[in-house]
Amino acid sequence: MKTIRTEFHCHTIYSKDSLVKPHHLVAAARRKGLERLVITDHNCIGGALEAQRLAPELVIVGEEILTTQGELLAVFVQEEIPAGLTPLEAIRRLKEQGAFIGVSHPFDPMRGWKREHLLEILPHVDALEVFNARCLEMRFNDDARAFARERGLPGLVGSDAHTLRELGRATLTLPAFWDAESLRQALVSAVERVRLSSPLVHLASRWAVFAKKRGLVAWPPNKEQRKA
Repeated sequence: MKTIRTEFHCHTIYSKDSLVKPHHLVAAARRKGLERLVITDHNCIGGALEAQRLAPELVIVGEEILTTQGELLAVFVQEEIPAGLTPLEAIRRLKEQGAFIGVSHPFDPMRGWKREHLLEILPHVDALEVFNARCLEMRFNDDARAFARERGLPGLVGSDAHTLRELGRATLTLPAFWDAESLRQALVSAVERVRLSSPLVHLASRWAVFAKKRGLVAWPPNKEQRKA
């Protein structure tokens, strides 16, 4: 059975804390031997759509959605979900469009979920992110993995790449999939390849936010930047 190495969590300039242009992300993915690339910009699918037009065989449209309680990580998104919804409302909208629903870095104290809110949504999600390369301590990932195992949920891993250097640090090699249901089945036999990123990568995200606020980089990107 053919297997494919997949990155499930990465960002482009369409996220407020990244400066990576979609065409550069596509080129980097190919250089690094990634066979599928799920682009998960914050509350936005514009970057994923732009990249998918360039490489439809490579790119899957995803989205990282900030809810009132924490972030969801969705795959096979057709319609953009706005930030600020309750988790259950965001999940309802994702289910309506047939998306695969994961939970981003659930036990990272800086970016994670309160346990009671996580327990509330568990019956409605497909997987937990059990390894996020941007977690500052491995124990945050270990806690997520133990919780997923205890609850019988599949695990996703992701580089959470906001720079090209980070891309591919946490991937799954799994049977070919083409929609949410085939992804659920493929996760059963997925093989991880993971390593933490340096804490210094967070400086790049802070610089991206600063540069956009000061107008050093236009955001959202305009047509001229997309061509550059």
